[in-house]
Amino acid sequence: MILLDGKKAKISILEELKEELLKLDRKLGLTVIQIGDDPASNVYVRNKGKMANDLNYNFNHIKLDDDITEEDVLALINKLNNDDIVDGILVQMPIPKHLDSKKIQNAIISVKDVDGLTDINMGKLAHGVDSLVPCTAMGILDLLRFYNLDVEKKNVAIVGRSDLVGKPLASLLTNNNATVTLCHSKTENLKEHTKLADILVVAVGKPKLINDEYIKEGAVVVDVGINRTEEGLVGDVDFEKVKDKVSYITPVPGGVGQMTVAELGKNTYKAHVLRKKKL
Repeated sequence: MILLDGKKAKISILEELKEELLKLDRKLGLTVIQIGDDPASNVYVRNKGKMANDLNYNFNHIKLDDDITEEDVLALINKLNNDDIVDGILVQMPIPKHLDSKKIQNAIISVKDVDGLTDINMGKLAHGVDSLVPCTAMGILDLLRFYNLDVEKKNVAIVGRSDLVGKPLASLLTNNNATVTLCHSKTENLKEHTKLADILVVAVGKPKLINDEYIKEGAVVVDVGINRTEEGLVGDVDFEKVKDKVSYITPVPGGVGQMTVAELGKNTYKAHVLRKKKL
């Protein structure tokens, strides 16, 4: 069993990216909008800031009160859309309930949408058009590539159909010639699907949901879940029960989460490149 070390892959990706950034004539700009004071969001934004500083980006963290009006949020996004030195914009989720998250995400112009979550970017991904792809989905593919694990002609089962991971990953893997089964809470006989998978990706947020009974001998397992429990952070896969049956597996923590931050760095550069093509 080999661990898919996200930290190692992240370092490699960011080193390659730094080479490309040296060729540019200015620092890239990344703006993160945070609404309210969610403790988990504070941690995620801090990690994004560290990554941005490592890449010498101009990082702008705009923290808004949780009673802000939707109109004011949309006005701010519109201003950033039109600011030439801002290459990437993202709104840190979750946001307060009185705000329409879809409307706010879609207010970001597609070439600055470094989360890849606008309807335009999701549509382009589904159609195989070059676009900004959600960071976790792209991170999973890049982690597999780092370990020379080709997805072409492989049976891949994804458990979880979120807009953030499951749906974009299904499109991304299909575009890369994998045969994809997308499972979810209404899937009957889940084991029948997961046991056929050469590569199994689990992203549902349920601690230790998947054990050795769900996994084919020698499968590659990507555990996207990070669950806080009394025994500490655990994934959606029961690591101890599957470790002797799998060929490769991501650790939790230290796996996919590391890749997500690296992909945001890559997407900020890609956003800059895509916008230059449009100008």
